[in-house]
Amino acid sequence: MESSWSWSRSITETVNGSHQFTIKGYSLAKGMGPGRHIMSGTFNVGGYDWAIYFYPDGKNPDDNSIYVSVFIALASEGTDVRALFKLTLLDQTQNGNHKVHSHFDRPLERGPYTIKYRGSMWGYKRFFKRALLETSEYLKDDCLIMQCTVGVVKTRLEGFKPGLIVPYSDMGRDFKDLLESEIGFDIVFKVKSESFKAHKLILAARSPVFREQFSGGVGDPSIDEIVVDDIEPFVFKNLLAAADLYNLDRLKLLCESKLSEKINTDTVATTLALAEKHHCPQLKAICLKFIANPVNIGVVMLSEAFEHLKEGYPKMLSELLKTFAAGDDNSSQPSSRKRSGSRIHRASGRISP
Repeated sequence: MESSWSWSRSITETVNGSHQFTIKGYSLAKGMGPGRHIMSGTFNVGGYDWAIYFYPDGKNPDDNSIYVSVFIALASEGTDVRALFKLTLLDQTQNGNHKVHSHFDRPLERGPYTIKYRGSMWGYKRFFKRALLETSEYLKDDCLIMQCTVGVVKTRLEGFKPGLIVPYSDMGRDFKDLLESEIGFDIVFKVKSESFKAHKLILAARSPVFREQFSGGVGDPSIDEIVVDDIEPFVFKNLLAAADLYNLDRLKLLCESKLSEKINTDTVATTLALAEKHHCPQLKAICLKFIANPVNIGVVMLSEAFEHLKEGYPKMLSELLKTFAAGDDNSSQPSSRKRSGSRIHRASGRISP
């Protein structure tokens, strides 16, 4: 008797995203009247567009402008979108006493909030008494900074049906084992006092720099040793430095992505220097914007790593000032820098970054 077995499971989780909204010229926005708002730029979370609505004279005329109101609205088409929300008014001192209204902590029996259609809102008509707000640490230089977090509830189905199972490719592991075993190597990198053995065919397949070298387009294709200048052995082992030096663009982007996930006030100055040195414009832009955030800039500028950054890349200060001045609504793009590429010297087999 034939039988079959399968399984499935439904997983419900939130897709989270945040947006920071800076309101400059708060005093000029007052007096626009109850029900009138200032809207943030739209931001996408969970496949839907959202926006923050700030009412300087309140949303409800009955409150007589005693309160400011803040809401999050669905800004794209959608029906019965289930979501969680958090609104944070940032303390612009170093005390960190942010004003937080979180929907993420609502009791389990109440569940997520349901947004019915485009334009539906969640928020607070009486978010903050205006008189208290105007004498608080949240208003500085006539500027307010708000942060909104949206968690869109998504359900996905996982399951198994009998059939042919194709395993994931283990090619990457095979290449790693080949490199570590040093079997069949035909090229040696001399980096100061250390040597790194490798394989020409694999290098040529993955790097246009080596493809030119070993095919005879540039230099001597029979070369069996390459001396790498101006890089310490421990830096040569760093994937980002090697990816930049030999034009391994996808590997370089993967390294940038991983580094961007680790950015905080302790690491950002060092990461920015690394991004500038190895021509990583996307990582550089992320670092600049992180430092330019009023919540972070004071802490970062007092760090020892920031002092090293100023010494090594003095022009970075002007780029940081431009990013800071532009603010969240119009962040400046990092200055473009044309890559010179690696230079391979024909006679000596020497590569300079």
